[in-house]
Amino acid sequence: MRGTPGNPAGGGRVVHQSMRTPITGTINDLNQQVWTLQGQILVAVPRSDSVTPVTVAVITCKYPEALDQSRGDPIYLGIRNPEMCLCCEEVGGQPTLQLKEQKIMDLYGQPEPVKPFLFYRVKTGRTSTLESVAFPNWFIASSTRDQPIILTSELGKSYNTAFELNINN
Repeated sequence: MRGTPGNPAGGGRVVHQSMRTPITGTINDLNQQVWTLQGQILVAVPRSDSVTPVTVAVITCKYPEALDQSRGDPIYLGIRNPEMCLCCEEVGGQPTLQLKEQKIMDLYGQPEPVKPFLFYRVKTGRTSTLESVAFPNWFIASSTRDQPIILTSELGKSYNTAFELNINN
């Protein structure tokens, strides 16, 4: 017999009982540029002893079945101190990456996926690409030193779209 008590057909959403906590760490691109915060903007700068990278927070979407899982693992991506989350919105007709004052666990706790704040993470070896759920085929990218982290639709061309997520244990 399929289903559960009170739901013999087995339809509906899976309810997750346990509260998870985000994993934290730092991100760098293949040119060893780390993400730092300059004002309200994430910027890629060369790794050095004098640079303090932002601490990123990552948590998997609670309802991956509501999204196209063939594109990757849907994650929320935020930073700590100040607590903000990466968000994709259309600005001037172009998908744009922004930081919003938003708690990652508030997004995680929503009753359905909050697509502007979600990214498909595809891990290949030690690197990952991060594709916007709200804007398919647009990826988080870095370019030259001291330039903002952006969205690009040009995967692997003039921008770095492969990142290493270094998790704190």
